[in-house]
Amino acid sequence: MSSKRNNGRYLLFMAVAGAACVQWLACRALGIHPGQPWTALLPGLCIFGAAFLLTWAAEAAEVDLPQSISVGLLALIAVLPEYAVDMYFAWTAGKDPTYTAYATANMTGANRLLIGVGWPAVLAAAWWARGSREIHLSKENALELVTLLAATAYSFFIPLKGNLSVIDTVILIGLFGAYGWKATHAEVAEPDLEGPAEMIGELDTWSRRGVVISLMVFAAVAIGLSAEPFAEGILEAGRHWGIEEFILVQWLAPLASEAPEFIIAILFATKGKAAVGMRALISSKVNQWTLLVGMLPAVFNLSSGSLTPMHLDPRQVEEIFLTSAQSLFALVLLMNLSFSAGEAAALLLLFATQIAFPQPSARWAFAFGYIALSVAMLTLQGNRLKQIRDLARHAFGPRTPA
Repeated sequence: MSSKRNNGRYLLFMAVAGAACVQWLACRALGIHPGQPWTALLPGLCIFGAAFLLTWAAEAAEVDLPQSISVGLLALIAVLPEYAVDMYFAWTAGKDPTYTAYATANMTGANRLLIGVGWPAVLAAAWWARGSREIHLSKENALELVTLLAATAYSFFIPLKGNLSVIDTVILIGLFGAYGWKATHAEVAEPDLEGPAEMIGELDTWSRRGVVISLMVFAAVAIGLSAEPFAEGILEAGRHWGIEEFILVQWLAPLASEAPEFIIAILFATKGKAAVGMRALISSKVNQWTLLVGMLPAVFNLSSGSLTPMHLDPRQVEEIFLTSAQSLFALVLLMNLSFSAGEAAALLLLFATQIAFPQPSARWAFAFGYIALSVAMLTLQGNRLKQIRDLARHAFGPRTPA
């Protein structure tokens, strides 16, 4: 139960997040067009604040929503800020193909940040707060891990064929649908709420539902009004400051939408719930690697009015291949259901090093390095293959009584 003292602090958090949204909404309403660097910063702050409000509302909604619909709906809500920006790029690419590069940049950046920074950050927080140098998952994480492995295996075909097409939409969204359907049959568990979500969850039924719906609607509107100016503001900032637009879209744009998830996962870790925080980020990776990637060609086709694939240039092929390779390596590490300090350091070091070497040859080298490490671990540690088979049986096989 949250105390009155904590509730005051949580209300302050919500007020700050709301203020971050209101400042940009006021600018739009008053017709104010700020110059650099505010063109991207102000709508970015709005998305940042709205992402927190959405996350708190989505967590609190778990108290009321039937599990049969909560899994898929909450998954969509949690990643709405990231989707809004990427869908804008994909929609615009349907009319201006140069925007295809920005859609793939944002998608690959978001996915690599989750693994390269998010996962190690959870372990670092657990180590700092609790002295824990390892995070132990359970077989209840099997569904997320196996789904992510299947999506990763398929993702290697995308750079091979050099485009994103309706075929990818059908397969990846179908995989997400299977994941969501299977998740609805998981055992019901009491929601583990923290922070403002805990305070909202403790309200009486109708007050709680009213607050949750109000926050969701407000945040969704704020994100919808911010996605286009934020995306265009980043491109304008790149041109103004002489920075490659692709780099800014790849790394700056996802930070606004991913940071709230990172912070909440880290808070779980500092309170001795590192496995909960880790599971949240793994679930987010599943959503982004299936639904987000699958929606890009669908939105592109709707915008262009045809079923023409999104053609990928050599840079985009390299980025997607590198993202797939990183995902494979991370999953091989996690298949034994433990995540150690050494493994976290390896993910962070490899991620940080690749940022420092943006040349095409470096991207290929890092990608094949990830794959070589994965193959070596599977070959030298034969039990990992067995663990993958066991997790697959647990995730999609018939349930047996404990």
